[in-house]
Amino acid sequence: MRLIDTMLKRRSTRTFTDEPVTKEGLGKILQAALLAPTSMNRKPCNFMVVNRKETLEELSKCKDHGADLIANANKAIVVLADTMIADTWCEDSSIALTYMHLMATELDLGSCWVQVHLRNRDGKNSEEIVRDILKVDSHYRIVGILAIGHSDDIPEPHNIGDIDKNKIHFLV
Repeated sequence: MRLIDTMLKRRSTRTFTDEPVTKEGLGKILQAALLAPTSMNRKPCNFMVVNRKETLEELSKCKDHGADLIANANKAIVVLADTMIADTWCEDSSIALTYMHLMATELDLGSCWVQVHLRNRDGKNSEEIVRDILKVDSHYRIVGILAIGHSDDIPEPHNIGDIDKNKIHFLV
């Protein structure tokens, strides 16, 4: 598949089947994360793979809206960025999440990026909630969690004709 085809096919899915993600598939997704570029090649991101259903359930309650789907995912990958390594943790984490999302698509897996950064649960910071669940030091920041699994409910691919070229501006 060409990259543009993967990009068009990449859609967020919020429902998952019980079929497990293979070790090989998970490995490819994590390789994609590790290949993601970072500012000055500092590589501040770490990737915590969550398999345990109880932990997935806890993570699904990390924010007021939009995290419920984690409970039914086969796996979730929490992207942790070390702020002592780079101040570009937000950008670097976002790129890694995107690379993983695209690789999941390439593997015909469903996935959804669950934003944690700048979100809350009952007034408490969602990053703190995730750090507490995973027992992670406070100098790690968390942009998001990628929920992964097989799905029978992946939306149809985008169409290249649907892109809004009015968003492109040329300076002459």
